[in-house]
Amino acid sequence: MNVWLLEAAAVAYLLATGLHLVYLVNLKEGPKLWAARATWTAFGIHTLGLVVRYFEAGYTPVTSLHESMSFLGWCVVGMYLVLQLRYQLPSLGAFASPLALVFVLAAISLPGHIEPLPAALQTYWLPVHVMLLFIGDGAFSLAAVAGVMYLLQERQLKRKKLGALFHRLPNIDVLDELNYRCLTIGFPLLTMGIISGAIWAQQAWGTYWSWDPKETWSLITWLLYAALLHGRLTVGWRGRRAAVWAILGFASLLFTFLGVNYVLPLFMPHLESLHIYTG
Repeated sequence: MNVWLLEAAAVAYLLATGLHLVYLVNLKEGPKLWAARATWTAFGIHTLGLVVRYFEAGYTPVTSLHESMSFLGWCVVGMYLVLQLRYQLPSLGAFASPLALVFVLAAISLPGHIEPLPAALQTYWLPVHVMLLFIGDGAFSLAAVAGVMYLLQERQLKRKKLGALFHRLPNIDVLDELNYRCLTIGFPLLTMGIISGAIWAQQAWGTYWSWDPKETWSLITWLLYAALLHGRLTVGWRGRRAAVWAILGFASLLFTFLGVNYVLPLFMPHLESLHIYTG
C-alpha cells in the first residue's frame, strides 16, 4: 500500500510542478493558488505513505535506496513549505517541485519491497542519524535552488537585458538571504548527523571514525559548507560566490549520497564503502 501512496504522491507532485510552471509563465493568482494546494496535497499523501511504510516495515523507512530517495524528496518539499511560510516566494516552487519529483520518481523506479532490518541497524541511532542528515539535505537542496535562481538573475542583470524570467523570480538580495537561511538550517543538522553517526559507530564497531569512503566524503561535504558559512560570517561572502559554493556543496552532498556507493567503486573497487543500502 505504501508504494501505491508514493505513486499517488508522484502524480500530485507532477501536477504541482506543472501548475508552478504555469504560474511562472503567466503570474496569475489561479495557478499560484492551485499549485500551493497541489503541493500540500502531494506532501500529505507522501507523509501518509511514509507512515504506512513505517508500520508495515516496523522500522524507520530509510534503510534502502528506494526509501532514502523517497524520504529525501519528502524533506525537500517539507523544507520548501516551511520556507514558504517565511518568504512567500511562489516562484521557488517551479524549481523545488521538479527536484522533489525527480527523487520521488527515482524511488518509484527502484525495488520497493520491505527487507528484514539487519542487526547492525536495529538501534535508535538509525532514525536519529539519518533524519538529521536528510532534513539537513533538504535545506541544502533549497540553498542550491536559490543559488541557481540567483545566477539566473545575475546573468540577466550583467547583460543589461532583463527578460521575462527576471520579472518572475525574486530579486537577488532575497535569493541571497534565502541561500544563507538554508545554510544556517542545514549546517547544524549535518554536523549533528555526523556526530550521531560517529557515536553510533563507536557503539557498533568500537571506533568513532574509520575513514570509510562515505565518512570521508561526508567530511569533505561538511568542510565545503563550513567554508561557505565561515566566508559569509567573517569575510562577507555574498552573491555569486555564495551561490556557486551552495551548488558545489549540494553536488558533493549528492556524491556522498549516491556516488560513493555506485560511482566510486567503478573506478576504485578497493574503496567500496561499508555504508550500503539494504535491499
